[in-house]
Amino acid sequence: MFDYTNLHDVFPKDVQIPYDRKLQQEIEAHRKHADGILFIDRVLKALGIQKGKVYPPKTDNALRQLHQQICEAGMSMHHKFSLLYYILLDFDDLSNDIFVSERFSTLSSMPANYQLFMKGLWYMDRQEYPRALEYVAHPSLDPDFADDIVIALVKQASNDDFSLALSYYYSVQPIFKSSVALEMLFDAMARTNVTEALLYSRTYPQHAREQLFRRWVSTVLDTRSGEDLSSRTSELAFTPLDSLEEAWFEEYLTVGEGRNLRKAKDTLLIRKIACDRFDEVGRYRAGGQWASILEGIKAGTEGQMD
Repeated sequence: MFDYTNLHDVFPKDVQIPYDRKLQQEIEAHRKHADGILFIDRVLKALGIQKGKVYPPKTDNALRQLHQQICEAGMSMHHKFSLLYYILLDFDDLSNDIFVSERFSTLSSMPANYQLFMKGLWYMDRQEYPRALEYVAHPSLDPDFADDIVIALVKQASNDDFSLALSYYYSVQPIFKSSVALEMLFDAMARTNVTEALLYSRTYPQHAREQLFRRWVSTVLDTRSGEDLSSRTSELAFTPLDSLEEAWFEEYLTVGEGRNLRKAKDTLLIRKIACDRFDEVGRYRAGGQWASILEGIKAGTEGQMD
């Protein structure tokens, strides 16, 4: 009969421990890339195993000690199985024709949702993010470690491609516990779709909404690509705003921190033109492409006054 407290019922004698120098270095490199903490480190800490860095177990004796710690820990059986299952995924990786993790999940009757989540975290720790998303965003799962998953997916994005982080968010719809995760997701949203980010900010109470709105303006105008910045500036200036947002917009770009942003003055000017506030446009001075436009507007408004 299967007994998870028996080391060799979990880790078969005929399967070699996979933690050679190469795999140890890979795991440490992944840990360093993840700001010094893997998801398995977070799970171990959350479940009360906080003594030192126990993963990966580098020797047979270290594996035996870790197995004993898990068995003796004051946690649910399913959580114990989850930790053991994660480690066994490393054993699977050693040889494609041996799947000790599947054997373990069958013998232990480990619930499928625990398998899905731990496999997703294993792929996150291996930095195989598209594959990880197939598991951590599964509809049967609760959004555990959602803040950390979003932060990791945003950080790994290149060339402003935040599709993985946004896909995870829209699939899971987590409630964030930290401002860092919220701000990183919102920045990713604003860099991807200006209108979508604005609509998202409107789902928050007024104080938080105002903070997100200012961040929205700042993120859009902070885009580094010159050509993209011009198009996004125009999109920002022509986006329909309500009266509160209109006031926040002008205050932020005239006397607030946003006044020092690149294109702040141009954006405000385009906004006034788009909203037919030509009497206010006359107070602006501009050079380059806006000089002739401003002169034309001033001449038109002065002619109407005469």
